[in-house]
Amino acid sequence: MLGLDEAGDGAPVLLLPALSSISTRGEMRPLMERLVSQFRVVAIDWPGFGTRPRPNVRWTPDALSTFLQHVLEQVVGRPHGIVAAGHAASYVLDCASRRSGITDRLVLIAPTWRGPLPTVAGGDRPFFAKIRSAIEMPAIGSLLYRLNVNSFVVGKMVAGHVYSDPTWLRGERLIEKRQVMDAPGARFASAAFVTGALDRVSSRADFLALAARAAVPIFLIYGAETPSRSRAEMDALTAVPGVRTERLPRGKLSVHEEFPDEVASLVGSFLSN
Repeated sequence: MLGLDEAGDGAPVLLLPALSSISTRGEMRPLMERLVSQFRVVAIDWPGFGTRPRPNVRWTPDALSTFLQHVLEQVVGRPHGIVAAGHAASYVLDCASRRSGITDRLVLIAPTWRGPLPTVAGGDRPFFAKIRSAIEMPAIGSLLYRLNVNSFVVGKMVAGHVYSDPTWLRGERLIEKRQVMDAPGARFASAAFVTGALDRVSSRADFLALAARAAVPIFLIYGAETPSRSRAEMDALTAVPGVRTERLPRGKLSVHEEFPDEVASLVGSFLSN
């Protein structure tokens, strides 16, 4: 069953959350609450992510691209705008580069194209596939996954890369994220993302080429506190003709979740003009 939230009237806007061990459509809720007065807003979960049980599937970029095409054709219809966070950006750009007219305007929030391990290592490595295979194994795979998503490890990760305020993910917020990580079958898509197996493209050049081929106005939003390796990719995207950019003084990879007032104001203005 598709995880979907919908609210508001007016021109349709599709909200696509990032791909990560803690991402669901819930991270787009703050934006949805601020945009419903202007648009009909739809937020979805990517397959393999979310809080619902997830099947033991070897998720691939092609599977997620097919899902996005299905959403655009059968679920939402042609949206006036698409707001894509993190890794969702590369999938939307890929779709736009292949099929003209999928939307009127595209907003990319802290866009990424490379998974965490390849980003840290500076590229793909053979042992990444072995890590994914180990986490996918019965019994031991679940144990390895849980060792890597315990609250201490997650706290260090989000403080370093995701949220500007190291105390932001506490209390009810942490409980909500734990439900995401602890959902049955969560390890399969999570392992694929972390090891780079869900990277839609394999290089910065390919990522920038997608943006250059997408025949749609693009608005790039990211925070000045974005980790340096990821920020370098966003900085490179600013040079692509037709890309409008706004760099907020604060914010990391989940700038839209932590600073929704600032982001929603920019998004609403861009989609309305």
